[in-house]
Amino acid sequence: MTRPHRRDIDGLRALAILPVLLFHAHVPGFSGGYVGVDIFFVISGYLITGIIARDVDDGRFSLLRFYERRFRRIMPALALMILAVLGLAAWLYLPGDLEGIPKSALAATLFVSNLWFFTDTGYFAGGADVKPLLQTWSLAVEEQYYIGFPILLMLLARFGTRTRAGVVAAIGIASLTLCIVMQRDTTGFAFYLLPTRAWELLAGALLALGVVPAIQKRWLREAVAWAGLLAIGGAVLLYDRNTLFPGVAALAPVLGAMALLHGAPGTSAGRALALPPLVGIGLISYSLYLWHWPLIVFTEYATDLPLSGGTRIAVLAASLAVAWLSWRFVEQPFRDSARMPPRTIFRFTGAAMALLCALSLALLAMGPWPSRFAPAVLAQIAGRNDISPDRKRCHDSYMRGATPCILGAPVRPDAMLWGDSHGVELAHVLAQDARAQGQSLIERTTSSCPPVLGYEAKDARCAAANRAAFEAIRADPDLRRIYLAAFWANGAFDDPAFVAKLDRTIAAIRAEGREVVLIGAVPPQPFDVPRHLAHLARADMLDSAQGVERAQVEARIVNLRALFTRWQAQGVTLIDPVARLCDARVCAIERNGQPLYFDSHHLSVAGARAVIG
Repeated sequence: MTRPHRRDIDGLRALAILPVLLFHAHVPGFSGGYVGVDIFFVISGYLITGIIARDVDDGRFSLLRFYERRFRRIMPALALMILAVLGLAAWLYLPGDLEGIPKSALAATLFVSNLWFFTDTGYFAGGADVKPLLQTWSLAVEEQYYIGFPILLMLLARFGTRTRAGVVAAIGIASLTLCIVMQRDTTGFAFYLLPTRAWELLAGALLALGVVPAIQKRWLREAVAWAGLLAIGGAVLLYDRNTLFPGVAALAPVLGAMALLHGAPGTSAGRALALPPLVGIGLISYSLYLWHWPLIVFTEYATDLPLSGGTRIAVLAASLAVAWLSWRFVEQPFRDSARMPPRTIFRFTGAAMALLCALSLALLAMGPWPSRFAPAVLAQIAGRNDISPDRKRCHDSYMRGATPCILGAPVRPDAMLWGDSHGVELAHVLAQDARAQGQSLIERTTSSCPPVLGYEAKDARCAAANRAAFEAIRADPDLRRIYLAAFWANGAFDDPAFVAKLDRTIAAIRAEGREVVLIGAVPPQPFDVPRHLAHLARADMLDSAQGVERAQVEARIVNLRALFTRWQAQGVTLIDPVARLCDARVCAIERNGQPLYFDSHHLSVAGARAVIG
């Protein structure tokens, strides 16, 4: 028997998609909006498990029918969105950005995009801002889950409902345990892959299997439902990009969604969720999830700026409009089994997947497709490759268990550059100068790990890498000069407590009798510099290129700059990139036709040379 449609679940879908939409659009107050995906997982587990379990118990479950329903629900809107992304990217994306699009389109079509985005990590993989299909990772997780889960329920049918619920609960607990154990994972495994996400779908499944008893008392249902809303709202408002997620923090939105699915019917919270505006957004939530992210990504790519002001409002409105059109003219017709019988759905799915795979492979064969652009555009985008030739070999040596690189002349090093990724190109330029003088230096650079003793990063290996660097200094009296370089202007490193630790680190190095050379803050830009310059060149506006205002940079290093004078008085040498790259008003992003950065805040070799002199 089919259960009556619950409008409050449509409202819960709205409660899932709206925070995601507003988070991606950089709307203040929604820093934890990404938890909407977790709510979707719980809803999916609840609804789909209910359908499977009822059909299995009634002896009428069919895998063929199940996948026909999944294709009918998922594939039409997804295929259209991927097709649009391929077309827009082929027109808009520059070499270096385009190559990843057909790969991700192929992965999204085959429902393995979570695996692709998990492996597509690192400095040169491109950020989320150039991945218009990034949102499909969650669809891949779901479809991978639904490959095995229906079969599991079929196999467990002969053992009774208690055994079935017990096995599902055990798998869910194992997945949750793994998720918590890996919550400090920095590889993306915990975020993207099914083993650490399955528990969220299984949480909804356990509700559908009747593991949680019905709540009889009205006041208790009210309390549970409103507690669920508070849990979700708290996560949306209080979490941010620095929250360890998923892991323990994911329990709040998951339990909140469970509380609403289980306790909302017949309550004031349930009636609130069933209000027409929320139901309307809930109905288009799938298409809204699919389309909002490409619209944001392409807009930000074309403008070289994050969404704000009128542009943000326009993109949000366009997302809602496109989502409604997709729901009305794509989703709805395909869900009508009278108009689209099962055989038609399977034929469409096969044809759509074949077409998307063929187009993706064809675009992949084109590579960067530079012939689309004029030489002046290509000259600017080539700045992305103006990196240290030793970056891959030498950077993150501690994390890889490798011996730190010695750069320069083939002699015993008398200097060390100790820093995060901002130090790599600086080390290369310093090594060029050292080689010319018959000297050499050691490069010890570690990603997202400033050379500050006592600094605790998300990755605990950072502290160990810094201790190892300092012990190497102490153990080698020939290392007379120590260069310190980091992303000092990232907004977090001007905290007084952090600056105090840097002060103590400098004092500790000087106590060993070594000269300290502090390479100050590199002005971060609000855009990818080579891409921005290429866009300007495409519009024949390269002469108007300018970077961030100097005042904005200075505001990020107030506490750091306050100690410069004292450090210099103590004998510390200061190399100030702000002074060398900025005039009184703005900071430069190119010189002599060469980009000074290879992304938004890492200096290119040309930029490092401009700083070192």
